[in-house]
Amino acid sequence: MRIKKHFLIYSLLAVTAFSLMSCASSEGGGDRTQMCRLRFENADKEFKAGNYGRVKEPLEEILNICIGTGYMEQAQFLLAESYFNLEEWLEARGEYGSFINNFPSSPFIETAEFRKAVSAFNIEYDIDRDETNTTLAMRDFEKFQSNYPESALNDSVNHYLNLLIERRAERDFRVARLYHKLGHPQSTVIYMKEFLDLYPRSKRRPEALNLLVESYAELDQFESARFYLENYRLTVPDSIQKRIESVENQEKYIAKLEKKFQQRIEKEQKQKLIAKQEAKEEAEAQPDDERIEEDED
Repeated sequence: MRIKKHFLIYSLLAVTAFSLMSCASSEGGGDRTQMCRLRFENADKEFKAGNYGRVKEPLEEILNICIGTGYMEQAQFLLAESYFNLEEWLEARGEYGSFINNFPSSPFIETAEFRKAVSAFNIEYDIDRDETNTTLAMRDFEKFQSNYPESALNDSVNHYLNLLIERRAERDFRVARLYHKLGHPQSTVIYMKEFLDLYPRSKRRPEALNLLVESYAELDQFESARFYLENYRLTVPDSIQKRIESVENQEKYIAKLEKKFQQRIEKEQKQKLIAKQEAKEEAEAQPDDERIEEDED
């Protein structure tokens, strides 16, 4: 009886141990991996069908419950791609950033870094306010160039960088133009000269030259005004000159202000001569004794 009793106990223990091993295998291995594989395949199928919005939640679930199954890398990249295709740029940049941090050896890493930068470029921004997003995108593209100097994508990167530089140029140009509108030609000159140094190929260059001509003329610095007008004449295409301001009109504007300047100088000189003459006549009109007292003093 004791032998049978011990045998039954050992049998129960063996069955329990086998059950626990089966559960552990089910939770950490085969069944869970199979479940994750099916979920990913379904999400991938929806993605390929263009149903990007429908795959976000399933992919996020995979990232939460499928750690260690081999589907994390693919799910993370596909989630970033879904946001990218939905043009949800802020979220896309965040997901690409997570992918880059978590899977630096992935074969998709170059694509992820490029699209992270493109996402930053497309995030909404206000050119008259904060340029944080522009700075963020420039940093992402410059990092890509540093990490992948031989990449075939670098032509596209240069294209985006030029657009970002033009964004900054536009912002600086608007600041300088505002000073001109407010009637501050000296500040306009300072900002416009700096603008031309920083952005020599900007599409706003013709307008910057035009404003420099006007501002120098308004400061009565006609030699500088004519210098920039000659630069304008030689470097700006005729079609653009007609749209912004013709050289002939600018020459007339300079001549008009120069004439006013000369008239003002002549008027001031006449006023000085009159004041001097009046002072002389007043001195001569004084009695002799007053003049003697003044001399004695």
